[in-house]
Amino acid sequence: MDETAEARNPLRDPRDRRIPRVAGPCVLVMFGVTGDLARKKLMPAVYDLANRGLLPPGFSFVGFARRDWEDEDFAQVTYRAVKEYARTPFRDAVWQQLSEGVRFVSGSFSDDAAFDQLATCVRQLDEDRGTGGNYAFYLSIPPGQFPTVVQQLKRSGLSDSDNGGWRRVVIEKPFGHDLTSARELNATLDGVFPPEAVFRIDHYLGKETVQNILALRFANEMFEPVWNRDHVDHVQITMAEDIGIGGRAGYYDGIGAARDVIQNHLLQLLALIAMEEPVAFDADSLRMEKEKVLSAVRLPADIAAGTARGQYSAGWQGGRQVHGFLEEDGIPADSRTETYAAVQLGVDTRRWAGVPFYLRAGKRLPRRMTEIALIFHRAPHLPFSATDTEELGQNALVIRIQPDEGITVRFGSKVPGTAMEVRDVNMDFAYGESFTESSPEAYERLLLDVLIGDPPLFPRQAEVELGWRILDPVEDFWASHTKPDQYPAGSAGPASADAMMARDGRTWRRL
Repeated sequence: MDETAEARNPLRDPRDRRIPRVAGPCVLVMFGVTGDLARKKLMPAVYDLANRGLLPPGFSFVGFARRDWEDEDFAQVTYRAVKEYARTPFRDAVWQQLSEGVRFVSGSFSDDAAFDQLATCVRQLDEDRGTGGNYAFYLSIPPGQFPTVVQQLKRSGLSDSDNGGWRRVVIEKPFGHDLTSARELNATLDGVFPPEAVFRIDHYLGKETVQNILALRFANEMFEPVWNRDHVDHVQITMAEDIGIGGRAGYYDGIGAARDVIQNHLLQLLALIAMEEPVAFDADSLRMEKEKVLSAVRLPADIAAGTARGQYSAGWQGGRQVHGFLEEDGIPADSRTETYAAVQLGVDTRRWAGVPFYLRAGKRLPRRMTEIALIFHRAPHLPFSATDTEELGQNALVIRIQPDEGITVRFGSKVPGTAMEVRDVNMDFAYGESFTESSPEAYERLLLDVLIGDPPLFPRQAEVELGWRILDPVEDFWASHTKPDQYPAGSAGPASADAMMARDGRTWRRL
């Protein structure tokens, strides 16, 4: 059977991922289109999907904001964002087709008339462009505005499915700031949308390198025998940023590094590393295994000894002097918000009992990097003299999430020469060198999943609540017992984080 005939074969499994997944007729309504996320990530992702042929000809894109814009003004804003930030080459024909479906509705979130106008707009698109009553609402807005917008969608009838069309809502983290607020947010959403229509975006889960964790673990026989407590000494999960808070003081103060990235990004990475093999790569199977792991996560018995936090102070970074956190615009001089957080966790399962997982995240560190490192036990016996192996460390498997995406294996090898000298060497796999096709941006994958209705990469409420159950006791302890330690901008973090590792006889991987 030739390739074309095979593609038309009605008996072919529709789940075969070799067939490009293309969205059906739909409208994407975006709230918060004037923000950086929309301009730098979401609008370019929409164009890149269209450029790759993954959006239908009638796809329509509606912006909602308080600007006094006409459709043409919003189309020009989108055009500039696409030209500056799109991953794929700009093509006039693609843009012309996409721009024909661009609309704009002006109004505030509390404006009933504006939402009534939005309802009229999308229904007109159904008639003019054949979008079939299928609407995805993307809430790229502050979390405090979620309830207002969701209730307006309900009041205006936009959330009601009719004539076979679907409705989906997309929300960005943070999903609350603790367990109680996360439940309140979920109750608000539950009152308007069914659970399967709620898509909680954690953009880290859309990264190719994060998805490759599943391929690395479960598509290869060579790793599974050593992926357990018998061989792994400990695991380090790091998210380091070389920037400060920038203009995010209003968001960041009172949130901090732990709530911002450990509760979601890093715990999701822990779950993917520690989970058992799912029975299938579908939403329910993946979520079930991740939830099992998160429910088995154990905090250190002594939170003071098993955690660390800090604030960056003034220092030198990238050849220039930078302000400390307390000197940033909009930050109170007495702020106790951490810009660095580290925590030791355990996973009480047969596979991982006794293996510590060290999570750390921080700003104004030496460089930007996110990685997962499995550090293996030392060899139980070395038939070499001490001088033969003085530079030999522990074997490691390092999954590099960003920016240099790939995998590194560290192992000992003999140095060429007449003496028996063993040193650590690295064997590297780099995405950019092994594949000719560049990796899609995370938001491309996630937006397409929303429009198709494919939810494996989106955490459900149970995962969100488990994450807060893990972090809330740490945040409560910090709030009542400690102030963040200071660390100079450009350094590797506070001394207390190194001391936390030293108490276990271990060290952080060098940044």
